[in-house]
Amino acid sequence: MTPAGDGPLAAWADVLARMPDPTAGDQVEEFEAELAHRFGAGHAVATSSGTTALHLAMAGLGIGPGDEVLVPAVSVVMSAAPVIHTGARPVFVDCAPDGAGFDLTDLAAKSGSATAAILPVHLWGRCGDPAGLTALADQIGVPVIEDACQAQGTRSGDRHAGTTATGGCFSLKDGKILWSGEGGYLLTDDPVLAADCRALRSHWQAPPPGQAPLSRVGYNYRLAEPLAALARANLARFDDLLARRQLQAHLLMDGFADAPGMHPIPPTPGQTWNGYCGLARLTLDRPREFCRHLADLGVPNSVGTFHLVPTDRRPPFTDADTTPCPRAAGIIDTTLAVVLTDHDNDDRIAGYAQTIIREAHRWPRR
Repeated sequence: MTPAGDGPLAAWADVLARMPDPTAGDQVEEFEAELAHRFGAGHAVATSSGTTALHLAMAGLGIGPGDEVLVPAVSVVMSAAPVIHTGARPVFVDCAPDGAGFDLTDLAAKSGSATAAILPVHLWGRCGDPAGLTALADQIGVPVIEDACQAQGTRSGDRHAGTTATGGCFSLKDGKILWSGEGGYLLTDDPVLAADCRALRSHWQAPPPGQAPLSRVGYNYRLAEPLAALARANLARFDDLLARRQLQAHLLMDGFADAPGMHPIPPTPGQTWNGYCGLARLTLDRPREFCRHLADLGVPNSVGTFHLVPTDRRPPFTDADTTPCPRAAGIIDTTLAVVLTDHDNDDRIAGYAQTIIREAHRWPRR
């Protein structure tokens, strides 16, 4: 029997009651159809994570050894790792002055005959200049694959993040606005790319029309049915989840707006920001140390808790051919990005703000 009511727990119980069923796929198929409809995409492909969605997108486009993919230095290891998984080489690009998106001049300078794709990363839910990036990609003649894992619900004009390029990749991990514990998905208007990614995610067992099953080597990148059921239940309440996250971010940023050395970062002009986290530009002395200090006091943040640095400075990606991205380091070092989740009620957010204000006043000045 299925428990009364609806929501994530009821959805979970319903699908568990029908397991084990090795051929099941109804929840995934329904989730894909609902995703495509909700975000205005031609196709959705559910995956086991945001990382695997990125890998599938690149593999589906035929990116491999000898290719280069242009990646922002203001990103995380999980964005660049799939490039390595394909056998291609990430080429890191500096950020725009406000930290959102690429420095398009640096992007153009670092493109070349080996460039196979551009991979913007919408860190903290902020997009750069989609129109400018699309125009430059068209000029270079390469596809754009958006890492929109933190940008569910962000819009540029009337277009959702992840739907302005060849493909957009998302995560369903805990902490994302749309979540199922773990998982991911790809949005695309390209039916060929969608069909290839569906085949690749399950060992090419369900190939595109006209091709034989198991005629190519693929991966086990499937989204499990119970997780798809959770994701569907949360997608049904996505507007509420998005509105709550936006309210949380604004409550926090309004709360610490008058603290010394704290400058809330506004949304990019022309965009509707999803409020993924509370964001501020720091003008305090030793801003990285301040972020670590806040983390020690229970205010989770990208630099202090997760030790964020430009990805081109991570050991797996440093090599003699890497051109430095100096602006990226300055942006990350001076950004306080407070991690928010569904569990953060108004009292906890007020506590974060009070801690930030108190410690900003106490922070030693040179």
